[in-house]
Amino acid sequence: MTDKVRLGRLSTGVPGLDVLLGGGLTEFAFTLIAGAPGSGKTTLAHHIMFSLASQERRALFFTVLGEPPLKMLRYQQQFAFFDMDKVGSAVRYVNLADDLRAGHFSGVLERIMREVEDFQPGLVFVDSFRSVVQSARDDNVGVTHLQEFIQELGSRMATWQATTFLIGEYAQGDVEAHPIITVADGMITLAQSNDDNSTLRKIRVNKMRGQAHMAGAHTMRITDDGIRVYPRVLPPLAEDRRSGTPIDREPRRIPTGVPELDEMLLGGLPQGHTLLASGPTGIGKTILATRFLMAGAAQGEKGVAVYFEKGTSRLRNAELADMVQAGQVAVVETRSLSLSIEELLDDLMEAIDRLGATRVVLDSLSEIELYLAPEARADLRLAVFRTLSALAKRGVSTVVVVGIDEMRGLMRLSPDELCFLTDAVVAMRFAEVGGSLRKFLTVVKVRGCDHSNDVREFHITDRGIDIEPHAAPYEGILTGWPRPRAS
Repeated sequence: MTDKVRLGRLSTGVPGLDVLLGGGLTEFAFTLIAGAPGSGKTTLAHHIMFSLASQERRALFFTVLGEPPLKMLRYQQQFAFFDMDKVGSAVRYVNLADDLRAGHFSGVLERIMREVEDFQPGLVFVDSFRSVVQSARDDNVGVTHLQEFIQELGSRMATWQATTFLIGEYAQGDVEAHPIITVADGMITLAQSNDDNSTLRKIRVNKMRGQAHMAGAHTMRITDDGIRVYPRVLPPLAEDRRSGTPIDREPRRIPTGVPELDEMLLGGLPQGHTLLASGPTGIGKTILATRFLMAGAAQGEKGVAVYFEKGTSRLRNAELADMVQAGQVAVVETRSLSLSIEELLDDLMEAIDRLGATRVVLDSLSEIELYLAPEARADLRLAVFRTLSALAKRGVSTVVVVGIDEMRGLMRLSPDELCFLTDAVVAMRFAEVGGSLRKFLTVVKVRGCDHSNDVREFHITDRGIDIEPHAAPYEGILTGWPRPRAS
């Protein structure tokens, strides 16, 4: 016999969680939601419950020695997922505190089953299951019957075809050593990571029978809408990377906003490429990035600018402000000092999709470290790689700004070797020539395309950036020791 039993899947309604679960919750599964106090267990359970509960699939929420139902309702109804119309008809709360205080697991189990038989739910939640366990520790008889209680509860719920959740205040080690994990079909653990006054909530799917769930810890936020999960994944390959898809050997060129730079790029930046503008403070990187957005707006392209320090008000840039006001450019800013790269990507991709943007500016990678949580900051290169991969998937053209310290005698393009992650690099440098400080730039690379190797002087004017038409008559400009070029 070759027919396989196919498990039903339920979408949790929690953004990002279905990705971690491998497509959603297994219907009729017995899942443990564990974590320390304040990690978001009850909120996660409520978000799932109100997303799934309906007249056809009703939910029973049992409270034990934790919050009384009225107190729980007062706080949970502040979230957007909460639907008061479902309470009573599709969602019922039952307090088991008195039953548990009687000290008999059999009595608690029978009460649960009576409520299940009466309400006939498709979803059952028990919060906090830790209270049942703690009661067993205080009762020598209870300890010996605890695993029987857990197994019997799981068995009866499966018989009733109910998807069951047990919520408990457990640490990772406690859960793994506890008999409940051998009975549970799935386990989701929540935690808070605290470092350098920054806090990140993490979610982990430790176990999910019958499906390929995603391992590892992933960022989670509690927002006004409820729980939001940010999976640590790379986007699918772009269409031009898929097997059998013809590769465009001559990608369309787009203007950068600086005509002389387009000339040095032999026609402009290839569509979909990422250009790194590298240089010290005050050299004109942000001006170059702004001109890139203006060039797109001039031909009807929308853009997104991500700023980590300089918002539109700080830039005092009339052209950028006009583009934002006209809806040609959207600005993504953050003031969170516990930022994860997943949250940044989520905001950026939402802005791109909402606007239909084809151009993006990231200004700058030198400042992003100030906002990332310490654990994300420790691997800036991975964060940049994931960001640029997501942008490449959408085929947008990007200018990335990075500041570097001038190092005499050494041509340094970026910190943490970020320049290897981009498709093109423009190096911008100061040099002291004839008693004055002057500006120079060169195109270091354009992946898969030829380009000019000239080092040219440029000037910042009211029009933006003006580049001299010919190579500078000096040698050693990029290493800090300019001298007249030999004739």
